[in-house]
Amino acid sequence: MGVAAKTGIKAIRLANGALDTAVLAIVLLLIAIGCYAMWDSKQLFDAATAEKFAVYKPGAEEDSPSFEQLRAMNPEVFAWLTVYGTNIDYPVVHSPDESQKYVSADALGRYSLSGSIFLGSEHSPGFADFSSILYGHHMEKQAMFGEIGLFVEKSYFDARQYGMLYFGGRAHGLEFFAFLHTDAYDGTIYRAGINGREERGAYLDLLLARSIHTRGVPVTADDKIVLLSTCSGASTNGRDILVGKITDEPREDPFETEKPDNAMALAVDRLPGLWARSPRWVKISLICLPLFILLLLLSLIIRNTRQKNNNKQKNEQKRTNRKQTKKLPDKGGT
Repeated sequence: MGVAAKTGIKAIRLANGALDTAVLAIVLLLIAIGCYAMWDSKQLFDAATAEKFAVYKPGAEEDSPSFEQLRAMNPEVFAWLTVYGTNIDYPVVHSPDESQKYVSADALGRYSLSGSIFLGSEHSPGFADFSSILYGHHMEKQAMFGEIGLFVEKSYFDARQYGMLYFGGRAHGLEFFAFLHTDAYDGTIYRAGINGREERGAYLDLLLARSIHTRGVPVTADDKIVLLSTCSGASTNGRDILVGKITDEPREDPFETEKPDNAMALAVDRLPGLWARSPRWVKISLICLPLFILLLLLSLIIRNTRQKNNNKQKNEQKRTNRKQTKKLPDKGGT
């Protein structure tokens, strides 16, 4: 075999080795990125889950110490919202000076992509206005206001009529009477300072006329209403809104003995046994391990296939060299 052929084979081997190393490095990088994405998503969900602040939820007694403790840590916490039959069970905050503060801050005022349930800065924090709008992110796993969009289904809307709104040192009731879809820039819906019985009545008529679902709840210009607003994927800049009337006394929660629809997802980290007690990095590693093994096997198969092809090329080159050697003339002939 000539020097050029040997050099070519060595170059091919080096190129194959470099390619295999590059493929393996890319695979490991993708696995690392995937693991980080899973960890980051878990962190985001943990920050958004209602259970994070459950210890501070007002109890049956007035001026619950746990809720007051939360208010002491962040005076901008002023209420608590619960929608029966869902995972919406959060403290409510209000920043009169920074309208977008709680889009990316939790109820303690710390930075958080999941944000908080917050009252628009244009409204009074004691729900003194005729209409008050509460905002929350539409998140996966039905966190924050992720379940508001489910009210588009009539059966879901019909089954969930009541909630609780705690403010002013005591619990009030919520009775939901409408669900509608609109645009984020709809100034006829997103407005404050609705004054006078005639203007309030006209606003109520507009809400009912624009609603997808309504319920025969008596609502007048003398009542106070709350709009729960969140993003919607149904249209560009879409918003889903659940509308409820504030009542003096809360109803009993008919879902109190039942688990919300995504209770299984929320309970994963509370399962008994070794898995639940394992650190998060161990769980992520175990989840990523099968994918890593699969990709490693695929890399080995590709490498073996290339090696066989290289051996085949070598054997063919050897046979070609032998044939050429046999055909060379005998320099020692007569």
